[in-house]
Amino acid sequence: MGLEKLHVKFLKGVDSHGPVDGRCYTLTHSDFSGDLFLSIGLEFDAGAISGFYTRLMRDEVLAEWLKQDGNYALHVYCHVSGGIVFGTAGWRDSIFRHELPLVLRCICEGDRFLFEAEPSLKDAAIFVHFKSSNKEFDKVEQWRKPKDYLGDF
Repeated sequence: MGLEKLHVKFLKGVDSHGPVDGRCYTLTHSDFSGDLFLSIGLEFDAGAISGFYTRLMRDEVLAEWLKQDGNYALHVYCHVSGGIVFGTAGWRDSIFRHELPLVLRCICEGDRFLFEAEPSLKDAAIFVHFKSSNKEFDKVEQWRKPKDYLGDF
């Protein structure tokens, strides 16, 4: 799938070039149109994830830049199970894993001008947090680097 259905919105306090500190991503989608919506701000976009359907499905993906040992890393959060959520942990885990390359591409391509302004971020580690009340699915994994999800500049 191309990114022609990706819609990017910058929230108060950020623009396409920064800042990196505190930068958060909220990625949601429409099951009806297939459109993807990426909000970039200094906090997660509560408005995008507050509707009843979104709270039930919990299929949004959140991400943020965190600094570790002087280097930035992109931390991505997927809600696999816990609370009131549609689907079993195993089923949701497999869907998130299947869609993660597209999710990471949306985040990286949607914020591509940040990587032009801060080229070192292209080599940052990406850590995906699969959040689950089931210990089998509650884990953190490293998933390549942003440069692997970016097209040529």
